Amino acid sequence: MEVLQSPEFWIGLVKIIWINIILSGDNAVVIALAARSLPPHQQRQAILWGSGAAVVLRILLTIVAVQLLALSYLQIVGGLLLLWIGVQLLEEEDDGEDEGEQKASGLMAAVRTILIADLVMSLDNVIAVAAAAKGSFLLLILGLAISIPLVIFGSTLMIKLMERFPIIVVLGAALIGWVGGETIVSDNALKDFATANPWLHYVGAAAGAAFVVLVGRALKNRARAKPA
Repeated sequence: MEVLQSPEFWIGLVKIIWINIILSGDNAVVIALAARSLPPHQQRQAILWGSGAAVVLRILLTIVAVQLLALSYLQIVGGLLLLWIGVQLLEEEDDGEDEGEQKASGLMAAVRTILIADLVMSLDNVIAVAAAAKGSFLLLILGLAISIPLVIFGSTLMIKLMERFPIIVVLGAALIGWVGGETIVSDNALKDFATANPWLHYVGAAAGAAFVVLVGRALKNRARAKPA
């Protein structure tokens, strides 16, 4: 193909891959958190299916990202969804649920969580990818497809680290809350206020992280306190 012989094509491809390496760290954390409580073979399935489906969603989202970000209150709703996901992931505990039922529903629940979180967290990211693609749909697909193994590797590594250092689970949930707070205060409806008050960006992000950690911990402790 003639397009493959163009230096601009390869430069754009490298840009997209690099953007995804930089911006996919929080997505890898979400995937790891969602899959960490599954059996090892289901962890691999959740990471593979979640990452692959998330990339497909990113391709579709990139086409309409600019228009979506212009809608007021959309990012507020998305940010609240992230806060809820962060609390749920931190609250998640190996309780007395029937093992067969857990295996039947756990994989799909993990994939669903990955898709929802990635969809919300990718709203800003895809604009950078779309800019690097410069209207080339082939370049967009190739760049995002190549990024799949990077996200998978990052997620697998995070799961191993979470098993060895449980504090990373709390830090990961706090990261989701941080992104959720950032997403809320970045909404178009708050644009003028946020521009006049730059501190709102950091306060909103910190408040989101604190909310997820405090509420998630409180719900986990309440669940533990319940009589068997």
